[in-house]
Amino acid sequence: MNVSTEQLFTDARTARGYLPAEVPDDTLRALYDLVKFGPTSGNCTPLRIVFARTAEAREKLALCMNPGGNQAKVRIAPVAAVLGMDLAFTDWLPKLFPSTDARAWYAGNPAKTADAALRNAHIQVGYFIVAARALGLDAGPMGGFDAGAVDAAFWPASPRRAIVVCTLGRGDPARLHPRDPRLSFEEACQLV
Repeated sequence: MNVSTEQLFTDARTARGYLPAEVPDDTLRALYDLVKFGPTSGNCTPLRIVFARTAEAREKLALCMNPGGNQAKVRIAPVAAVLGMDLAFTDWLPKLFPSTDARAWYAGNPAKTADAALRNAHIQVGYFIVAARALGLDAGPMGGFDAGAVDAAFWPASPRRAIVVCTLGRGDPARLHPRDPRLSFEEACQLV
């Protein structure tokens, strides 16, 4: 795979609409196979994903989104991914970080566990977007949804919690807005 920084960053845009092209299951598997290599603390990898591929699954998700734009984006996308954190990620630590008893780091401390799950899952969400772009997909990450309703619809009676919804497919260039400005280095950074 030969990917440029333009494809990943400067030419990439947040998709607001999609062309009617399917995203094959093999592409979704390849996407996860890239995401799983993004770094997390103690290799905890708490990100969990539901790929809503069918019209029925996307409609179920759309009903959890804020009315208007977000509902429409989920309905027209070839795939909408629920990106969530697994609050029981510590159960996987013996497999994922076998060199030490990493579960002990979190034992009896649900606040620390939730903080680690949220922080590290968000890191993985960033890798999810970059990996999608590397595979030639456009991504439309968004908040603007009822997380409790998403959890009930896709992860009932589970320790998984939705944190981001991201649509995927081949973006429709006609639906793009002009690129919004970004802060300069001087506005956002300090050299100390």
